[in-house]
Amino acid sequence: MAGYSNSSEPIKLERDCAAVMVPQGESVTLPAGQIGYITQALGGSFTVYIEGNLFRIRGEDADAIGKEPPATIEVDEGASDEEVEKLVWQQLRTCFDPEIPVNIVDLGLVYECDLVRGESGEREVRVRMTLTAPGCGMGDILVDDVRAKVEAIPTIAAADVELTFDPPWTHAMMSDVAKLETGMM
Repeated sequence: MAGYSNSSEPIKLERDCAAVMVPQGESVTLPAGQIGYITQALGGSFTVYIEGNLFRIRGEDADAIGKEPPATIEVDEGASDEEVEKLVWQQLRTCFDPEIPVNIVDLGLVYECDLVRGESGEREVRVRMTLTAPGCGMGDILVDDVRAKVEAIPTIAAADVELTFDPPWTHAMMSDVAKLETGMM
């Protein structure tokens, strides 16, 4: 999968496609035949620029822009909680703000991530996270993305994702890699 690039790849929608406007977070349907550019392709989703606006297209709809959807996650039947928790963190690193080419873990947006056992022994994941700005229209989209990507891991029964603004996010929470990537170091 291609990563973020300052050089945009041209695309033409091969079919009608669900998308989310960035940064407003409004769901729309982009019509077949629409022409634009991929500005970011990270974590299995795509940010595209069409007629002066940015839109996020989910990986499941990658075929609409001539791309391959992300691969299915596989887990060994007898995988330990530690092995599954490692996969959870890998999945969290595939979640990106559509405007920032850095994953939410390196951005410092994930405050807690715990793998627990439910009442009947099934694995559940509890994530507590924040956003770079409280008014970000993409908040619900990022929360849904985290939930969907964690629940896509076999043996995970549910993911509870809580959005919080306490403590407020600051640049100091970013990893050194994220600071380098965004020019803040």
